[in-house]
Amino acid sequence: MTEFEAFAVELAREAARVTLPFFRSDIGHVDKGGAAGFDPVTEADKQAEAAIRKLIAARYPEHGIIGEEYGEDRPDAEHVWVLDPIDGTRAFISGLPLWTTLIALRIAGKPTVGVIAQPYLDEIFIGGPSGARLLRGETETPLAVRSCEKLTDAIIGTTDPDIFTGAELGAWTQVRAAARLARLGCDAYAYAMVASGRMDLVAETSLKPWDWSALVPVIEAAGGKVVNWRGDAPDDNGQVLAVGDARLIDQALITLRRAAI
Repeated sequence: MTEFEAFAVELAREAARVTLPFFRSDIGHVDKGGAAGFDPVTEADKQAEAAIRKLIAARYPEHGIIGEEYGEDRPDAEHVWVLDPIDGTRAFISGLPLWTTLIALRIAGKPTVGVIAQPYLDEIFIGGPSGARLLRGETETPLAVRSCEKLTDAIIGTTDPDIFTGAELGAWTQVRAAARLARLGCDAYAYAMVASGRMDLVAETSLKPWDWSALVPVIEAAGGKVVNWRGDAPDDNGQVLAVGDARLIDQALITLRRAAI
């Protein structure tokens, strides 16, 4: 692994050290959504991001950070770490091992290294310049997407159809109707399954930079592609389409593009 890839793995393991004692414990959560709706945050979220930030500051004090819990610090730096200590907090507080820790390194604005980690399952999916691999304990397994030429043969996913509104929901419904099988509620773990060659497509909306930045290097290093609903690179509009086989992009965008922001 490159220096930055190895450090991303170190950060993921530090986050696991913090989050695992909270998982399936009696420690509660706080709703930060207010009138906007239920949006839980746990002490594990906050402590894990604080721990990651501390390591980054000690190792690379000139690097910037964008994190879900503690905001931005030099977001215009050449190297910027993008952090989501617990993606899938609803799964976390429900005791479901589908939450992940997402860590990305942007270099000159481009996500270059990414980690999708599921500590309870002892899985770290990492992608970057040296390729894509799954780390479990001392074992490394290469990651590779699978061939899927037609949407009608695809296994697809999204976190929850309720994230879609208006035209987005109609577009997702048509993509789902065309696919062979759809799975819901997997949060970022679904993207890891695309990189692993287990799923073929994930479509979501309203994602923040910390939700999608880590996904790009993992899936693309495994041979897949991540775009927005216009077919361009993902952006702050938050609409993301991830595929293992690039031939699925145009088939999905026939409907998704109609609802593109």
